[in-house]
Amino acid sequence: MDYKQTGRIIKMTGGLYTVQLNKTHPVTPLDGQVVECRARGNFRHEGMTPLVGDHVTVQYDETSYAVTPDGTVTPSADRTGLMIAEIMERKNALIRPPLANLDEMLVVFAAEAPAPDIPTIDKLLCILEFNRIRPIMVIGKSELNEKAVKRMSKLYRKAGYDVYPISCYTGEGLDELKAHILGLPANFTVGLAGASGVGKSTLLNTLFPELTERSKTAPVSGEISYRISRGKNTTRHTELFPLSEGHCYIADTAGFSLLDFERFDFFTLDDLASTFPEFDGRIGQCRYTDCTHLCEEGCAVVEAVKNKEISTSRHESYKSLYAILKEKKKWK
Repeated sequence: MDYKQTGRIIKMTGGLYTVQLNKTHPVTPLDGQVVECRARGNFRHEGMTPLVGDHVTVQYDETSYAVTPDGTVTPSADRTGLMIAEIMERKNALIRPPLANLDEMLVVFAAEAPAPDIPTIDKLLCILEFNRIRPIMVIGKSELNEKAVKRMSKLYRKAGYDVYPISCYTGEGLDELKAHILGLPANFTVGLAGASGVGKSTLLNTLFPELTERSKTAPVSGEISYRISRGKNTTRHTELFPLSEGHCYIADTAGFSLLDFERFDFFTLDDLASTFPEFDGRIGQCRYTDCTHLCEEGCAVVEAVKNKEISTSRHESYKSLYAILKEKKKWK
């Protein structure tokens, strides 16, 4: 007898996929279990590649599992017959790390050592906004520079983002951030992005030390720089860890390197303004319908900058990214 069971890819190593199967009704033999399987060959011809985070349909038959004398059903050791047959529609898909259906990203940067790089952070925010991934701003090492924490908090709260100043040294803000994460819906997927040295690993280990125990057999992860798509990245796979039953998933990756506009075709110049949430409500209110929101007279965005309703530094980031995208070649 053939069975079809929905589930989610939580790990990918080479051509082998680990899938957390859902609990369904009526119950199937491998209902709710974690299985390892291959993907059908047709995906390659269709230009599709299964990614960690994908919601999929797994197909299997009686050869795919064994029943012990006490009635326990376990997947076959050789993964016979287990096959990913369908990839469901994605909310988004990232290039690096290869991850699908990400809901939220903790954008981690330090108040000091290293000092925050505003243009690079803003570039990342645009990419997240375009991919419908909600950014959450996390200012680490808050004990090192209180003035910087206040300045950065004001900047990004004014832009419409939630901001969590935290310190793994003093414990400031950790309970609030953990409560936020644990309050997210089940099956939500949360990642971490940040420059080398900002303390992503320390933060994750402090908030959820149980993940460290689960990851001890996994390859060692290195940090990766915001500025370049190369880095000290030694992770060989991406993996989702469920915090506990009914809670969200944390994406354990080596870093986040979707930051090279010239190398990757993220979006067009026409999409840029919509990736700045503080521009919302002002787009379409300008004197000219083809307004670039750079410096035109009668521009609602420029007027908001003059009135200090939009931060000057955020507008400068917009103008910088506008210049990059204007020179960007349109790939076919």
